[in-house]
Amino acid sequence: MNNEAHPDLKFWTATVYAGGAVAAFHLAYHWQSLALMIGFYLFAMASLLRLGSGRKAFYFGLIVGLGVYAPPLEFFWTVFGPAAMVLWVVLAFWHGLFIALARQCRVRFGWQTAVLLLPFLWTGIEYFRSEVYHLRFSWLSAGFAFADSELYAPFSWLGVYGIGFLLMTLAGGVMLATRHRMLMVSSIAIVGATVLLMFSGKGAKEDKDIRSLRVAGMQMEFPTPRELQAGLDELISKEPEAELIVLSEYTFDGPVSQELKDWCKLHRKHLIVGGHDRTEDKNYYNTAFVIGPDGEVVFKQAKSVPIQFFKDGLPASNQRVWDSPWGKLGIGICYDLSYRDVMDEFVRQGAEALIIPTMDVQEWGQEQHALHARVAPMRSMEYGLPILRLASSGVSQLTTPGGEVSAEAPYPGQGRILAGDLKLAGAGVVPIDTYLAPLSFLVTASLLAFFLLEPVMLRLRSRLGFRTSSRTGESLAGMPRLA
Repeated sequence: MNNEAHPDLKFWTATVYAGGAVAAFHLAYHWQSLALMIGFYLFAMASLLRLGSGRKAFYFGLIVGLGVYAPPLEFFWTVFGPAAMVLWVVLAFWHGLFIALARQCRVRFGWQTAVLLLPFLWTGIEYFRSEVYHLRFSWLSAGFAFADSELYAPFSWLGVYGIGFLLMTLAGGVMLATRHRMLMVSSIAIVGATVLLMFSGKGAKEDKDIRSLRVAGMQMEFPTPRELQAGLDELISKEPEAELIVLSEYTFDGPVSQELKDWCKLHRKHLIVGGHDRTEDKNYYNTAFVIGPDGEVVFKQAKSVPIQFFKDGLPASNQRVWDSPWGKLGIGICYDLSYRDVMDEFVRQGAEALIIPTMDVQEWGQEQHALHARVAPMRSMEYGLPILRLASSGVSQLTTPGGEVSAEAPYPGQGRILAGDLKLAGAGVVPIDTYLAPLSFLVTASLLAFFLLEPVMLRLRSRLGFRTSSRTGESLAGMPRLA
């Protein structure tokens, strides 16, 4: 099918697609039963590649991005003040770039090729903005719409970026289908989904012996030494069988106190707690310390991805799993769990569970805590691993290898206890988007470089006396301004 068979969108038609994309996104994120609406969001976004100019494509994408990101990230205003508007625009920019690139592919390579490239463009851009560049931010990715949905579990081997790739591929299939082929395309999609539902999943772990580790933690935000002592005494009185106790990130605004070490020695408990690991130049690493029953620090792991614009320490120089008495445990800190590139490394090292001390400040609000709480169930489904995420003021979670939340402490919930059994059933497995997402980014970066360099090469050819084909000249005339 050529471009002539799919004429440019009129303004009001494009407006309907843009509004539909925003509406579908929020329906998918706010109601678990409507998670599949994220597919309509991707379809509507992709349809905007038929806009008549690169400028229109970029600005429509920017508007959609603002409509998608600004409402759920309203708490940015609480955290950053007026600078939040800049951050909303930065996030929305990637939607604009996606539509502008997709449109340019349509102009340069034709309708069919452009549609076939859509899943690579979408996944490549989503991976880059979520995992790669300095302002990386993975929340509100298309795949996270399924964090609370049973629909995602059979497809968890795809990963959070892989599910976006699959849905954009299906959207492209609908776009390529004529009216006469629509029934066939729908039938193939239904059969394919049924096969995946029947045969996918991480069932291999069912044959392994599952070991239980009794864990407990208490939500305390910047506790004083007296509050910390009282909280731990209450915790141990209510959960005397707990073998591993976890406290939040930044429980200590400095190194771990001797009083806490003495408490661990007195009660013969392992404890994971957040504090500062000072450097010689008076800087520090935001670190999770493991204190053993003898009152000594037996392991520590620094935060890999400090939060941008915050005084959050230096990034970790390495990642290691803790060879605990119960098995290999990966310890990430707060924001680290949001990044697949960070968590993948623990899984590659054989982690059997993930422990995540977290600091979510109470004043950031309910919406921030609810969005952050989507991450742990998604990671459990992706890796087939249990996760204990202990937050300073909610939402703390204990998840099963299948992504079910087996125990939870609410927001704000100061002093609330989270306790339960951490089910260890062997090492996890990284999903296939560990390889698919970087590949998609490589494809996207190559296309972007081609479109940016083609005018330079065209001028060079002209100066050297080579003729330029009319097709190339027409394509470049419609090239969007991506900068």
